[in-house]
Amino acid sequence: MIGVPDAPCLLTVHAHPDDESSKGAGTVARYHAAGVRTVLVCCTGGEEGDILNPALDTPEVRNDLAAVRRRELDQAAAVIGYDEVVRLGYRDSGMPGAEANANPASFAAAPLDEAVGRLVAVVRRVRPQVMVVYGDEQSSYPHPDHLRVHDVGVAAWRAAGDPDAHPDAGPPFLPDKLYYTVATVARFRALHAKFVDLGLESPFDEAWRKRWDEAPEEVPTAVVDIAAYADVRRRALLAHATQVDPTSKFWFGLPPEVMAGIHPHDDYRLAFVKGADGRPVEPDADGPAETDLFAGLAVAVGSGA
Repeated sequence: MIGVPDAPCLLTVHAHPDDESSKGAGTVARYHAAGVRTVLVCCTGGEEGDILNPALDTPEVRNDLAAVRRRELDQAAAVIGYDEVVRLGYRDSGMPGAEANANPASFAAAPLDEAVGRLVAVVRRVRPQVMVVYGDEQSSYPHPDHLRVHDVGVAAWRAAGDPDAHPDAGPPFLPDKLYYTVATVARFRALHAKFVDLGLESPFDEAWRKRWDEAPEEVPTAVVDIAAYADVRRRALLAHATQVDPTSKFWFGLPPEVMAGIHPHDDYRLAFVKGADGRPVEPDADGPAETDLFAGLAVAVGSGA
């Protein structure tokens, strides 16, 4: 079904099951509560993911991991408030240098134009005003599938509005905005400081802190308040029972009520916008950070946002 052009819709693109929970879950929950149609594209099945929960590391789970991860994704998406989950249909490419990188069914090995065409078909069908992918700076975690989300996502956003590109994928439609997710060093520093303040063992060791000192600090251009949805991320991550150890200090080392007060917002960078002539352009970088991903658009977003 083709969406109504003036109906608000948010489309997010993620690499693996569980990425939708760790990146921007509160934002999606907030917009879903406000009446925005929320659509998730998960590019791979996460077949190469390690089973990080010892309680579920069994032969039965290992032999059926793809199906298990599909169920976990559906459960997490329901917690977050996604209205639709689209599986792009590729296999997990594994970590950098792994044999899985070369698997012809993997996302990393797929022909770029083919993968772009699959995503273009989704964009043209659901017709989102706002689309979210991963950024161009991923040096701290250069997973092949995460890098591919950026390449495919940007190319698909551009191609979706081009009538000459992928003509069999539906009528052209260019979303108004394309955002990148941003994970700031400031957020990790704040988490580490809270562990120290409470006298708890921090999961951020010296190696982590050295990475922060060396990493470029990305300044977000959009800061979305998720204070009312701060616990969504935790609950969605727990739905990925094979991939997230419930005893992990990294994810759950601080009490939920403490976590709610640390960095209670999701951060983004506006990468491209639809220009007055209907073509992709880079945004004006001046001015204060946005607080609403739908800011400036001619769509009605409910008061919940």
